Amino acid sequence: MGFGWWEDIQCVFERDPAARTTFEILTTYPGVHAVMFHRLSHWLWNAGLKWLARVNANIARWLTGIEIHPGAVIGRRFFIDHGMGVVIGETAIIGDDCTLYHGVTLGGTSWEKGKRHPTLANNVVVGAGAKVLGPILIGQGARIGSNAVVVKDVPPGATAVGVPGRLITPKKAADGHREAIAKKIGFDAYGATKDAPDPVAHAINCMLDHMHVMDNKMQSMCEALKKMGLSEEDGVIPPLDSCEIVSTAEELLKLDEASGETPAKNKTAE
Repeated sequence: MGFGWWEDIQCVFERDPAARTTFEILTTYPGVHAVMFHRLSHWLWNAGLKWLARVNANIARWLTGIEIHPGAVIGRRFFIDHGMGVVIGETAIIGDDCTLYHGVTLGGTSWEKGKRHPTLANNVVVGAGAKVLGPILIGQGARIGSNAVVVKDVPPGATAVGVPGRLITPKKAADGHREAIAKKIGFDAYGATKDAPDPVAHAINCMLDHMHVMDNKMQSMCEALKKMGLSEEDGVIPPLDSCEIVSTAEELLKLDEASGETPAKNKTAE
């Protein structure tokens, strides 16, 4: 059947930290079961026993919730994590060391015969719920984000996200000032990474950029006024890194008590 079943099992240890023993993988991983069934179905399909191949694939679908057409070509060390709802079409081609998560569809966009499903090069990862449609090429090492709908080629090493799928632009080195301001005020953009764009984080990052520009303009204006002989009055703005941030209710209560006020007094005064 072309490839050793042992590789299909061993690759699980590399990509799933929950995997503990070979016996556990053999008995409880539907993604591994589906791949093993497919190896047999694909061999039967190529041998001309197409009806028997379809029956075997249908049994695998019933047992695992994963539907792989016997005509699909799948490379070595292929891993389907969780697996429920995965659909792989007849003319799909998957390279070595690829990983698919649950809900992924490698589907077609037309009813015409011929190549109508995607081709995945080596080391491609497709996130949960993603749809990769049509006779397109996903380059080596590419990543498809969860719930993305990809209908165009993805270059090697690129990451595609969204509906329709779009390529993520790598983060620029010029964003250092943004990181510096965010660090001063104790904000990390919701923990968003450069490969996972978040609309809220993007909006706040734009605000940080605006603050940086305004600070530079204010500094330039103050320097110009000093040169004109205008003395600066009291009320110097403290630097951000010297500001104390109150983060708990206990700290708020201590501040109220230190000032001679309590929440109850404030409520009465109102």
